[in-house]
Amino acid sequence: MGLVAALLLFAFVMLAGKVMEGDTQAIDARILESLRDSSDPSRPIGPAWIESSMMDLTAVGGPTVLWLIVFSAAGFLALQRRYRTAIVVLATSASGELLNSVLKHAFERPRPTVVPHLRPVYSTSFPSGHAMESAIVYLTLAAILMRASSTRRTKLYVFALAVLLTLLAGISRVYLGVHYPSDVLGGWIVGFTWASVCWLLARHFERTTHIQAEKTTSA
Repeated sequence: MGLVAALLLFAFVMLAGKVMEGDTQAIDARILESLRDSSDPSRPIGPAWIESSMMDLTAVGGPTVLWLIVFSAAGFLALQRRYRTAIVVLATSASGELLNSVLKHAFERPRPTVVPHLRPVYSTSFPSGHAMESAIVYLTLAAILMRASSTRRTKLYVFALAVLLTLLAGISRVYLGVHYPSDVLGGWIVGFTWASVCWLLARHFERTTHIQAEKTTSA
């Protein structure tokens, strides 16, 4: 997991460099334009229900929904006397949101102007906060549920569901024209990396402080 995190960090640095140099602009614009009606860029391709679905799915990666999920999960863990695990969930999510804010201010990439936005946006573009924070929250919660699962099939289901939610949140941002594809890719990379690093630190803390006893107490 540590090696994967290091490789993903390298990939993000390479991607960020290309984004800042404008190397991704042409393909980013081409993808956004391909998702709109050529005669009316304000209309996305496909039937109306797809646009409506994307409007709903983008909330899956929004701060309101994510924090409702985070606080709900932390409350459940606290009631199970899994206090340290609840703190891990809260700390990982909060630090991820702070990191996203820092990165957005560092890169200051303007939002796409290639096509009209189908949702209001208020921050800069790179990396995508919806993609990054959904990856952090859903993958962190998946890691906790996977450790509590007894069968490989259940673990695979939980992981696949977390990845699916993360992918849908990012794809919706591109479809709605509020992010370039490279913004979403960058958000996914950083989100997975941050979730991995925080989980590795939590596991190290668990081993050094015998947090395993918390499971026995809560059982």
